[in-house]
Amino acid sequence: MPMALSLAAEFPAATEAQWRAAVDAVLKGKPFDRTLVGRTADGIAIQPLYPRAPSAHALAGRAASLPWTIVQRVDQPDAGDANAQALDDLTNGASGLALVRRGGIGDRRGDGLDLDHLADLDRVLDGVMLDLIPVRIDAGTAATHVAAMFAAKVKRDGLDPKSLQIAFGIDPIGAFGRRGTLESWDGAAAKLADAALGLEAHGFAGTTFMADGRVIHDAGGTEAQELAFVLGSAVTYLRVMERAGLPLARAARAISVMLATDADQFLSIAKIRAIRKLWARVEQACGLEPSRLDVHAETAWRMTTRVDPAVNWLRTTLACFAAGIGGADHVTVQPWTAAIGLPDAFARRVARNTQLILIEESNLHRVADPAAGSGGIETLTSELCERAWALFQEYERAGGLVQALSAGTVQAAVAKARAERLTRIATRREPLTGASEFPNVHEARPDVLPVSRRPQVTSAASIDLPPAAKGERFQAQVAAYAGGAPRAALMRPKTDTIFVDPLVPGRLAEPFEVLRDRLDAATAKAGSRPKVFLAVLGQVADFTARATFARNLFEAGGFDAPIPEPFASQNELSLLFRESSARIACICSSDALYAAEAMPVAEALKAAGATQVWLAGKPGEQAEAYEAAGVSGFIYAGCDVVDCLGKAAAVVE
Repeated sequence: MPMALSLAAEFPAATEAQWRAAVDAVLKGKPFDRTLVGRTADGIAIQPLYPRAPSAHALAGRAASLPWTIVQRVDQPDAGDANAQALDDLTNGASGLALVRRGGIGDRRGDGLDLDHLADLDRVLDGVMLDLIPVRIDAGTAATHVAAMFAAKVKRDGLDPKSLQIAFGIDPIGAFGRRGTLESWDGAAAKLADAALGLEAHGFAGTTFMADGRVIHDAGGTEAQELAFVLGSAVTYLRVMERAGLPLARAARAISVMLATDADQFLSIAKIRAIRKLWARVEQACGLEPSRLDVHAETAWRMTTRVDPAVNWLRTTLACFAAGIGGADHVTVQPWTAAIGLPDAFARRVARNTQLILIEESNLHRVADPAAGSGGIETLTSELCERAWALFQEYERAGGLVQALSAGTVQAAVAKARAERLTRIATRREPLTGASEFPNVHEARPDVLPVSRRPQVTSAASIDLPPAAKGERFQAQVAAYAGGAPRAALMRPKTDTIFVDPLVPGRLAEPFEVLRDRLDAATAKAGSRPKVFLAVLGQVADFTARATFARNLFEAGGFDAPIPEPFASQNELSLLFRESSARIACICSSDALYAAEAMPVAEALKAAGATQVWLAGKPGEQAEAYEAAGVSGFIYAGCDVVDCLGKAAAVVE
């Protein structure tokens, strides 16, 4: 048999011109660019068709045929409970851990680990073989303290630091962006250099610093803004280490990056690929041979929903797929109930198994950079690189990323991007399944764990630390923790001198969730869910499309809006409205029937006691006449759904 079968050999080759002619025939005069070309939040055009990129090469990422690290978050406040979760995760397929301390970048709910003593770290890691698994630390402003605890533990336990894969996650720029305060960059940089040299002296071979893009993504930023922030952070840390005397090649290897991946799998794949190309460009500019960057990815916080949370299974699967295909070295999947509260064992199991199935059953890791050569992915990667590099250069011209944050430049750009995205969400041009589209108002909320937190140690006998210099301060911290000191003994009163607007994390579904909370409260008070009476006119074919649209819209706000059978008469419609206990009605039918019946029906509904009467469809030139007949507002594709639902909710509260 031939080695290859050319199944399409007998068909004539198609050309792009032929395809375009066929498309134009279907469009019937509609503009191609506005109809079939989309735009990302960064303004990148998404074409409907891309040719293959024949000159593309696979990007250097994970070692060939090796899976990424399946990282599980350890964020249970109690150290003993956290240890039980970690051991369960490792026993059942996880291959790495992320210790998310209270106040870390990943601690969005505010219930992260209590790590205040070396004893806490010992309890969390009891039975964990540190020489076999990678560990990532996410501790925010306490990162150098947790690093010192680790150093004390490793020395006491007789472990070889060179054999450990610990990403210490020190990221004062990310913490500054998230909190909005900083003592001064000179002071922070001195402590940063001191910690780097201290860890170097201990012989650790993992990465010291984390350039964390989740700060931008959580706050609603674009992909290019996230990449530019990561690049600006990494270059700043590179300069700090160079000034501290570390060789540039070693300094470059001490930096890892963290990116968020979401349900837009193509953009997420391109983003992971783009950071490798961008970092290689930085290394070349430094006179270094490009090396392999250690890339962490976490499924996005901002895409998760509290309402219809089972849809989060789909979102996190897509995001995990994108991270794996894009070439991330370590992937963390947010449990599907993370937006509701502390995930239980089942939610953590689903997070693990999402990755295990993609690796063990789908074998996604077997091919190095499988997106290489794809015209669409290669174009997205290149466009993201160009835009991120341009933003990075803007930060550099401003004096660096810290200066750009201090001036509010970064925050203003992110706020603009977030506002634009929230407008698209409010008008449902960017749908959120289960929240703004296809809601389930009768859902049962899943279980989450109760949060048990011990009182925080805020004072202790103060231990003097030497000034930050060549690692002496870090060594003193290590000795203090080894001796049993709490973190409070090593802390000093805040001396922050820079105060800016923080990059506050938020989820995209929150405007709809707030509405659902309002209606849930009204439901609990009244004993039944508030209803919207759909006043359907004509036969099924006349009203089904708009009635389905109206039901979807009102239930996104927490109303119950069942679609009734056709009404025999206007009198029957008015009678059933009175019996429905609804205070809101929505007229649903075709434009032809609206012309003849909408106004008298609106008047009849108002007479029957309707506080609000909505009409499904654009009113056109009849808007004033409809309003005079009692129509309160209009719902249609592209309207501000959040505003409409807010007005409706006010009636039933």
